[in-house]
Order: sequence, then structure tokens, then C-alpha cells
Amino acid sequence: MRNILIGFLLCLVVLPLGVFFYLRAGHPPVAVADAPFLLEKAIVRIPLHARIDAEMSAKVPIEANDTNFASGAAIYREQCAVCHGTYDQPSTAGEHMYPFAPHLWKRHGNSVVGVSDDPPGETYWKIENGIRLTGMPAFNKTLDQTQMWQVTILLANADKPMPNSVMTLLKQPLHIN
Repeated sequence: MRNILIGFLLCLVVLPLGVFFYLRAGHPPVAVADAPFLLEKAIVRIPLHARIDAEMSAKVPIEANDTNFASGAAIYREQCAVCHGTYDQPSTAGEHMYPFAPHLWKRHGNSVVGVSDDPPGETYWKIENGIRLTGMPAFNKTLDQTQMWQVTILLANADKPMPNSVMTLLKQPLHIN
């Protein structure tokens, strides 16, 4: 019994010291090009999805109409396109992030475009709160709730035909300095 207790106490001391020295030596994957460390995706995704599911709004407070699509497209061009691309042009910046910023106008799966298959409340939550350990910032201090919902509604309907004015905005080439 004494040996088990000594082994347990040593683990309480040795394991944290080992982790500390591993971190201090600069070996963890911290550069964008580094491969993720063991279980990194699970450690981040499981609590993220649990929190979104618990906190996202089920009610969309604005209509999916031409005015909100146009406003959402203007906000998207200004705030989101640099990382997530435009209708015809993926973002070169977003492709070099870790994890990469998805091209939100790219068709994938069963004719799904971007996040159009996600519940709008989930997209809104991500816009409002951002996602830690990614390049996704929280917009709750720079956009008001209506603006965040306008972008959400735009993205939720990205797989449907859009008014010409919206498509004109979304097809403008990106000019990244």
C-alpha cells in the first residue's frame, strides 16, 4: 500500500513537471503549419458544440428578405470576406489559418453552400461570440444584434437564389492589402 501511495504522489509531482518542461522547451505545435497535437480537435470541438447547443437561439428575429440579404452582404464584404472569401473567390488568408477559415460560398455535400445547413442560431452564436483558438473573432462589440442576424440570414440562405444586388456585392473581387 505504501508503494502505491508513493507512486501516486510521484505522479502528482512528476507529471506536472514533465508537462511544464515540455511546454517550456517549445515543442508543442504552436505554428499554423504544425500538425495538431494528440486529441486537439476533440478537446476543442466537444465543448464548443456542447456550448453552442446550450446557448444558441432557436428563434430568428428578422425576416429572410431582400433588404436583410443586401445589408448582410454589405456587412459580410466588410467584416467576413477577408477570411471566408466571396461568391467566386476563396480567401487566400483563410486558407493559411489553422484551423482554416471555411469558404462560406463554396458548394459541398448535397448542394449545401457554406454553413447553409447549420441552424441559424449556431451561425449567429459563432458570429456573436467568436471561436477561441481559431481566427474567428467575436463581433458582439463591433456589430449590433440586427447586423449579426443579417449576416446569419444571408449565410443560412446561401444555397438559394439571391437578388441581383446581393450577388453583385458578393461577386466583387477581394482586394487584400
